[in-house]
Amino acid sequence: MTTDPEQQRLALEKKRERYVWYYLGYFLFGIHVVAFVMIYAVMHAK
Repeated sequence: MTTDPEQQRLALEKKRERYVWYYLGYFLFGIHVVAFVMIYAVMHAK
């Protein structure tokens, strides 16, 4: 049987892991947005 502090530690770990995945997702999305804007700018440069 798990102790109460152990359960709290696991819950905190899961929460942190979720935040890491959110951060990674937003980071990758942002890189793609910047890349598409740069490609658009290069293609339409005069």
